[in-house]
Amino acid sequence: MADRAGGEQPPILHLNFAIVGVRAFAVGRAAFRYGERLAGHDAALRQLAVLRARTFEALVPRVPGAIESHRRGDVLAAFVDDVDRLQDEPLRVRQPLVTSGIVVLLSVAVLALVSPLGAAILAAMLAVTGVLSVWLSQRIAAESDRVIARAQGELADALLERFAAAEVLAAFGAQGRQRARIAAAEARVIDAQLRRTRSAGLGAALISLGSGITTVLLILVLAPALVPGFASGSGASATLSAPLFAAAVIVPAAVFEIFAQLPVAIAARRTVLASAARVATFTEAPLPPELPRDPGRSSGRRSVPAPATAPSRGSSLLEVSGLSARYPGAADEALSGVSFVLEPGRTLVVTGESGAGKSTLALALVRLLEYAGSYRVRTADGELVEARDLPGAELRSIVGLCEQTPHLFDADLRQNLLFAREGATDAELVAVLERVGLGSWLRERGGLAAPVGERGALVSGGQAQRIALARAILADFPVVILDEPTAGVDRELADLLLQDLLGAVPEDRAVMLITHTELPAGLPFTRLEI
Repeated sequence: MADRAGGEQPPILHLNFAIVGVRAFAVGRAAFRYGERLAGHDAALRQLAVLRARTFEALVPRVPGAIESHRRGDVLAAFVDDVDRLQDEPLRVRQPLVTSGIVVLLSVAVLALVSPLGAAILAAMLAVTGVLSVWLSQRIAAESDRVIARAQGELADALLERFAAAEVLAAFGAQGRQRARIAAAEARVIDAQLRRTRSAGLGAALISLGSGITTVLLILVLAPALVPGFASGSGASATLSAPLFAAAVIVPAAVFEIFAQLPVAIAARRTVLASAARVATFTEAPLPPELPRDPGRSSGRRSVPAPATAPSRGSSLLEVSGLSARYPGAADEALSGVSFVLEPGRTLVVTGESGAGKSTLALALVRLLEYAGSYRVRTADGELVEARDLPGAELRSIVGLCEQTPHLFDADLRQNLLFAREGATDAELVAVLERVGLGSWLRERGGLAAPVGERGALVSGGQAQRIALARAILADFPVVILDEPTAGVDRELADLLLQDLLGAVPEDRAVMLITHTELPAGLPFTRLEI
């Protein structure tokens, strides 16, 4: 037999098995890691789409007055950056914690079979380094996270102001001052990120130090069991073979590499919780009484009636009695005592002085503002239902609003129309554009692939109104509200635009036109003065 003190000579077959196994795992590690990252990120990105949709749905009822007190940059940072960070919970928090926990526990258990004392040392060092690294990260990075959140909001706000007010800044020579504001906010973000990075580096260094100390301790503790007489010269026989000794000594390096994910995951969890709290300030804060509470349930009715079942002339689509509304925080009502009945095929023209509450009425009718009084809507089954008893999305599929300044997305014309009806064909899109008087313009622009620019920068105000009406027709709203569609348009063009807009609405639908200008002669309508 070979001398235990001199070395061991295992069979060559055993060595080949070990060599092939090590090489296989070394080569396969990259493939396994790639597959794990691919599956994890795919799941996280699918979840992110759901998070964004739910956050947007929660923000919608708060737009008319619940978030104006916040800076636009803070709202944008919460909706984009903070919502994006929420996907880190399964990817950078839960998964690393589960993975590292399982690997560490199994490694300690296997080492305990070789040396219970060595396993105890490894477990103790893991606990000590873990607590120290988490404490260090909490001490340094926690404040950095708060500073980063504030600075990112300031930076987003400064950038939004720079882009939105570029002409005004240039006219008053304030571009340099705005650039300095942007640079200062960016510097604060970078400085806070560097502090957080330093804390991560210190935590990683602490983990590496713990790994080295654990390895040295295991050598000192296990060596007496390997070399006879090492501890006292008594000549006691060895109780640990050389291969097991080598395996036990290299365990800390492998375990601490996996364990290093634990402090990072805890730091990521802190960031995720902070982002969730900031998102909650916008989406879960109590609504002021002036904003509607969505019942959050489906009525079981079809929200958009098909033409074959649409109410006939003489059966009202809307019945409003003594309606009043106010904006959040306002002492006085912006609108009060409004009553009317709107039937299919009718046009109701709402007029009044500026500030009389015309746009407030539109917001109340689409349930972006709470109302007092009675407001009933006819559903597809022919029943008149109080609007507050319907979910907001269902009501807004019956009553559609074309705002004074329609929002056009920075995409092509096709996509801007498909938002109204996702499954519409190109032929249907072209037909509806012809209907609203944009046929020749469409051909001049090269078809549905023509871009509209950011916020509709490549189209005129009248064209934007026509595109908005085309979306309303595609969505098949029984009631269409046009809020000041001719604002900023010359009188001659305004008359033509109104004739085209009102003529494009199907006869079995109803139109509410909010305007402060006189209508061209020959248009049949009912007037409501408020």
